[in-house]
Order: sequence, then structure tokens, then C-alpha cells
Amino acid sequence: MNIVQIIFTASMITWFLSEFLYKKMLKSGEGDRKDKDHSTLNFLWIAIPFSIAGAVISSNYTEFPISDEVWTVYPGVFFILTGIIVRFIIIRSLGKYFTVDVTIRQDHKIMKQGFYRYVRHPSYAFSLLTSLGLGLYLNNWLSLIFAIVPPFIAFSYRIRIEEKALIEQFGEEYIEYRRKTKKLIPFIY
Repeated sequence: MNIVQIIFTASMITWFLSEFLYKKMLKSGEGDRKDKDHSTLNFLWIAIPFSIAGAVISSNYTEFPISDEVWTVYPGVFFILTGIIVRFIIIRSLGKYFTVDVTIRQDHKIMKQGFYRYVRHPSYAFSLLTSLGLGLYLNNWLSLIFAIVPPFIAFSYRIRIEEKALIEQFGEEYIEYRRKTKKLIPFIY
């Protein structure tokens, strides 16, 4: 096993463990309005493991290489690590306002600093970057599709639900913030 494979394996374990810990530790509290999630958390916990399994299985049983060279492995590992690390930083920056289920806290405020100055959902954006990295690392077009499409669909559904809850809570303030920022990719989307 070479160093890139070791880093990939360690990053995949870190990815899984971090998401599992987020789910266990960052749930909404007793006094929070929890009726907003509409099962988006369950949908994500189905879509993302399905996505990873589909990507890995596709890589093992089909040959649709993105490149005949191994260069895709390096940006793949870089994107995986960047996605995991920056997502952790974003979650920490939100502090008590980050929950794994769509929730409005009693003293909730709209975050508009840092990454939130450019995109409304940076945590999801960097999770998708991790998925992109997986697809690139596996160097298989079918794996890339499996790695990105199911999580993108799940996050798109969640964003719709989350933004509806934020508009209900903050009204024009959130609508104005939404006009000035992109969903997932700065200046593009």
C-alpha cells in the first residue's frame, strides 16, 4: 500500500467517523423547534452511504476511466481531505447553531461571515467536494456519477427545506441574504 492509498483509507475512515459523531453529538435540543427537518437527515443518511457504496462497487466492477493516467488520484485525495477539514471548520464556526437536523434555535441568527459571505450552505458544499474527491480518486466515470449525484439530490432537497424554515423565521432578512449569495459554489451556483 503506497502513501496515497494510506491517506485515502485514513481519510475515508475519518469521513465516516466524523459524520457519525456529528449525527450523535449535534442534534437539536429540547427547547429547539424540531418540526422543520421533514426527514432530510434520514434522506442524507440513505443517499450518502448508497453513493459511497455505489461509487466503490462501480469502480471494482466496471472500467470507465476518467483518465488512463493516475493523476486523478491526487486531486481526489486533496478534495477529500479539504472537504473533511473545511467542513469541520465551518461546523465549528457555527457553534451551537449547527445541528444535523433542520432546527431553529430560540436565539438563532443568520451567519453572514466567513464562508457564509460567499455561499449559504458551505458545509454542504464541502461535503460535496469530498464526494467529488471520492469519484476522482476511483478514476471511473460511473463512480464519479454515483459519488456526486445522490448526495447532490439529497442536499438540494435539504436546502429547499432549510431555506423555507429560515424564511419563515427571518423573513426579508434571509430573502435579502439569499439574493446576495449563491447556494453552493461562490459566484456560480
